[in-house]
Amino acid sequence: MKDVIVRSHIKRVVSQISPERKLSISEEFYLSLSKEVERVIKRACERARANNRTTLMGRDV
Repeated sequence: MKDVIVRSHIKRVVSQISPERKLSISEEFYLSLSKEVERVIKRACERARANNRTTLMGRDV
């Protein structure tokens, strides 16, 4: 599956969280984060289906 994250957004969030110290982000981090986001989305889809809904909601996360 294609990356489900936007790298420039991740970089911006990291710089906002740690403005006093510039952190580099490795390729491995992006790959791991993308896989984790996919897992969260998959679980949310399964939960919504189990509750007979066609809309993903915050409570599915």
